[in-house]
Amino acid sequence: MARPSYLKLFEENELSKRVEKALSLLESCHLCPRKCGVNRLEGETGVCGTGRNAKAAGFNAHFGEEAPLVGRFGSGTVFISSCNLLCSFCQNYEISHFGEGIEVRPEQMADMMIQLSVKGCHNINFVTPTHVVPQILEALIPAVKKGLRLPLIYNSSGYDSKETLELLDGIFDIYMPDFKFWDAEWAKRYCKAPDYRQAAIEAIKEMHRQVGDLVIDDGIAVRGLLVRHLVMPNNVAGTVNIMKFLAKDISTNTYVNVMDQYRPCGKADKDDFIKRRLTSKEYGDAVNAAKDAGLTRLDSRKRTRLIAAVQQGQELTETPDM
Repeated sequence: MARPSYLKLFEENELSKRVEKALSLLESCHLCPRKCGVNRLEGETGVCGTGRNAKAAGFNAHFGEEAPLVGRFGSGTVFISSCNLLCSFCQNYEISHFGEGIEVRPEQMADMMIQLSVKGCHNINFVTPTHVVPQILEALIPAVKKGLRLPLIYNSSGYDSKETLELLDGIFDIYMPDFKFWDAEWAKRYCKAPDYRQAAIEAIKEMHRQVGDLVIDDGIAVRGLLVRHLVMPNNVAGTVNIMKFLAKDISTNTYVNVMDQYRPCGKADKDDFIKRRLTSKEYGDAVNAAKDAGLTRLDSRKRTRLIAAVQQGQELTETPDM
């Protein structure tokens, strides 16, 4: 197994300095593009609803991620409560919008990482980490002291700040952002984030600058960028333009998961554009858009919901192979 990059920063005492810099962003919080300006060090909360301490909704060896992350023993996933993007159709609405979970101190989060490591997980995968970057860095120090040697995954919505990501240079070996929307009108409608596209573009460029294309060793991802894109009904996501951006401005070798598992959750059933599941044609068109853009590394897991060509136009209804 490759040596995680954060160990060098820990040995040079640079990791402690990064913690201090990250915590300073909480005093008038501008961790993410929301730039709420609240003093989270004093317990004030902004859009993400999170104060000084992180909250976690659970942690386990997860086998529903992409194959290079899961391997034989699973991806060691830590589900962070709340979110800075708050999509109205979120499939984990109770966790993201209602903050389901418990507050955790750095030592507790460190113990989660160690337990996942002991289970044999191939990595530590932080889901929705954007709003708790300082708290994750705080927890990483005691985790390293307790023997953590696994690569870290930054599994975000893509609504990240370049300034915050720069603090993570040399800490996270694998970045796994979403690229959700191209058009501002839909990002505003469903996330109240009309600046989503620009934020995601800057974030993904910075992530790729740090770690490059995804490197897989003996079937397991060890470093690099993996981009997820959730295909949505009625072309709400703007798939064609997103795929062109990834191919042209990032790399044609970008590992991309074109995801077919959209289903109406949260408040989606009240919106005419997204209150249904995908058709097989919509998903097929999205995959073709990625190929037409020149992307060469598409996640190849079997899609159990993809209906035969003769049934194109019907909704995808079976459970996905996630």
